[in-house]
Amino acid sequence: MDKYSSGRKNPSRETCQQIIKRILSVEILENGSNRHFRQSSDFLGYFESLYPASDSLSKQVQRAVKALNMPKDEKGYYIPNKTLQQFEQERELRSILAKSGSFIDDLEDCQPFFLSLDPSYQDYVLQIISECETFRDQFVTAQRCSGGLLFYTRNRQQLKILFDSLL
Repeated sequence: MDKYSSGRKNPSRETCQQIIKRILSVEILENGSNRHFRQSSDFLGYFESLYPASDSLSKQVQRAVKALNMPKDEKGYYIPNKTLQQFEQERELRSILAKSGSFIDDLEDCQPFFLSLDPSYQDYVLQIISECETFRDQFVTAQRCSGGLLFYTRNRQQLKILFDSLL
């Protein structure tokens, strides 16, 4: 009686890939991140519960993991559903954001303020306002838009008073 007589042979590499993706998806859904799977042998327990343990099964799982070409986080765990390129782009972005002192500024408490302005003057006026000490800390952001400049401010009345004094 050979090892295949039970009717269960090794899964294809594609089947292994699908199963590995499912395992990692469940891991992410249940735990928020992958904290169990670093190498192909970490998946073997699951596969051996479905298929006869063998060297060929181990090699098939290894091939599937290699074919998935998943990036790993800083602790060596596989990151599913991201390509190596996506992972590298995110790492670069994370580094730049950290170096630049970036932070999220919730605009929920801001109010829009629109300054009607001829489009040919928008860039120049925006540059002057951005560099002007009088306007420092009077708005969170300003953007060129159709027909003028759009500001978001936490003190709309103060910004209005400043512009009224100049118009």
